[in-house]
Formats: sequence, C-alpha cells, structure tokens
Amino acid sequence: MIIGITGYKGGVGKTTTAVHLAAYLAQSAPTVLVDGDTNRSALLWARAGKLPFETVAYEGLARAARNFEHIVIDSQARPRREELQSLADNCDFLVLPTNPESMSLDAMLQTAETLEQLKLEAGRYRILLTLIPPAPSQDGLKARSLLEGEGLALFPGQVRFTAAFRTASERGVVVHQVTGNKLAKLAWMDYEGIGKTLSEGENS
Repeated sequence: MIIGITGYKGGVGKTTTAVHLAAYLAQSAPTVLVDGDTNRSALLWARAGKLPFETVAYEGLARAARNFEHIVIDSQARPRREELQSLADNCDFLVLPTNPESMSLDAMLQTAETLEQLKLEAGRYRILLTLIPPAPSQDGLKARSLLEGEGLALFPGQVRFTAAFRTASERGVVVHQVTGNKLAKLAWMDYEGIGKTLSEGENS
C-alpha cells in the first residue's frame, strides 16, 4: 500500500500523521516513510534512529519501492497542481490532514476542489481532522459538520491536540513512547484508529 499525506496548508500535523501511520503499518509489514518535504521534517524526526521503520529522502523512493510492502509519503508542503496530480497518480490512497482553524479548513476545501478537478475518485482519499482541542471546545464538531456539509469524506476518527506530539518529535520517537504525559497513549490510540480504517479499506 502506498499512502500519500498531503494538503495545501502547513502546520496541520502532516508529518506527525506520516510518522504515526508508518509506525502503525510497520507493526504488520516492512514499511518505509519517504520524506518529500523540502523542510525534511520526517528525516529530522528519524535522525535519532528510534523509529520502528526506515525513513528516506524522496530521492530514495525507487529503491524503497523494491524493499518494502508499505510506503508512506510525507509530501511537499503546499504542493503545486502538477505535484498533487503526480502524488494522486502514484498512491493508492491520500490522507488529507487539517486542523479545525478557519484558514486550514479553507485550504482543505481548495485541496479537495483540486482533487475533484483532477478526477481523483472520492474513495481514494479522506480528510483527517487533527489537533482537535479538548472539551468543552466544539471546534472539532464544527469542522466535521462543515466538511461533511460539502460532501467530503472524513475518517470517522480524529486526532487530539497534545504537547506529547511535540515531545515525540524532539525525542525522535512515536508518541506512545513519551513518558510523563497522560495523553500520549491516547494520542497513539487516535492514530491506531486511523490506521485500522486504512487497513480495512485496503482489504475491502
């Protein structure tokens, strides 16, 4: 399975999503994370050598394709139309992360519109709500309602906001390995749910 993580807005958990979906998939089969972002955020996360999968630069994609069952691509930030087209053509499924902020939701609507113009089948991508603040905030519910009102497909689950993700990035680990934060394991469970949805889609 080749999964692309993409979208028109930065700061929405794209690399965090790529890292944690790769970690989920690596539990069942050899998995590689391909860092296609010029910021090299995924490679920086992986440099401590503690992640349970290999991470390579985009230039290593051809070699990676021969050696791994699952490939997760952390795509270029704010991709051009032709870059989005190439990603859609070469991935089995696209994950589109967005947080519930209005600017991020506007960018997500633009991303979805471009994918529709590129004639990508609706069943080949889903929007993932990330960085959802805890109750009593209604931001997550409002964002889901807005996007579903536009007829867009969302993952049934979502990913909560927690500082444990920043700590995981700094330490070069998966979030469930972060100690001293009671939300760390719950945050990993969020991504487990997303991973299960992807796996079920692959097997359906």
